[in-house]
Amino acid sequence: MINKYLKIIVYGFLAWLIPFVASLFFYTKEGILTIDIFLFKSIMIVVGSISAAFLLISYFKNINAEYYKEGIVVGSTWFAINILLDLLILAQMSGMPLTDYFSQIGLRYIVIPVMSITIGIALKNKK
Repeated sequence: MINKYLKIIVYGFLAWLIPFVASLFFYTKEGILTIDIFLFKSIMIVVGSISAAFLLISYFKNINAEYYKEGIVVGSTWFAINILLDLLILAQMSGMPLTDYFSQIGLRYIVIPVMSITIGIALKNKK
């Protein structure tokens, strides 16, 4: 049981870390974005969605029951981890006001619980 919860937390951290590391390739050492902001945001959505999808597939491989509940727990936890890490690190680095953060970035993390709950529903319906 402990391993499952640790896995949820570690995977949630990776769901945040992978796009964060990918984003670093698009900035100069001085913190200046090297590509169009809209292209950058699109790339980040794609990278985040792909990495979250693979992490969710890996997580659900070892789940054999209560798929819907697992989808809710994993999605909610990963959503919270991503928001928390963004507020602690990204928002501090960028100096972005919280209202701008939530409208431009934070809201996009809703895709994580949507994906995890959808996987849970699909697996539940398969049984």
